[in-house]
Amino acid sequence: MVSTSTEELNKSVGHEIQIPCVKCSGRTMHEVVVSVDQSGTESKYDFSWYQAYQIIRCKGCKTLSYRETSETSEDYIQIGEDEYEWQGSEKLFPSRIEGRKDLGDDAIYLPSDLRRIYKETVDALTNNFPVLAGIGLRAIVETVCKEKSASGGDLYTKINDLASRNVLTPSGANILHKVRTLGNKAAHEVMPHTLAQLSLAMDVVEHMLKDVYIFPKLVENEFGE
Repeated sequence: MVSTSTEELNKSVGHEIQIPCVKCSGRTMHEVVVSVDQSGTESKYDFSWYQAYQIIRCKGCKTLSYRETSETSEDYIQIGEDEYEWQGSEKLFPSRIEGRKDLGDDAIYLPSDLRRIYKETVDALTNNFPVLAGIGLRAIVETVCKEKSASGGDLYTKINDLASRNVLTPSGANILHKVRTLGNKAAHEVMPHTLAQLSLAMDVVEHMLKDVYIFPKLVENEFGE
């Protein structure tokens, strides 16, 4: 058996790829600015492999991130007479979900405990840990209730109390009850929800965080009390 392997530095520099941007949220063109490319073969098994480690920069916002791809000669499937489709793997860091953008720098306006739980929940969501993300969403709602001194013996009553005090709108409270139920199933039934459900729930929670914490701070900073 004959094995061979090679490594090339910056072979892919200058190449452009379209992937989701961690800041722009949508798919944008990224340029490879640093790369290490490794490849090898196993002649006995007619097998070859290729791995690329890249630092990439979004051509829109200029944000740097990391990309890693891995493929083998068995990662291609034939979809036509002379047409093949790549089935290798791609990893991006920081992890991201196409089309969704978190609170970003505005998270600084959240109370410290709430900010920490929010960031951990975002990490669970973007790294595809659905049960943890569901529990985190409930924890965010619970922390808001605690920080706003909501009255009641359970989360259902506390959410209603915040609505009665106009901290939440009635429609906002109804939506948070759905998030509460989602979190209950994640915590007590270890039920993973779909990425679409969790992303929508996070959008709702982020809207609530903006209304309760971020927008009032931005208005105060801009116009004074």
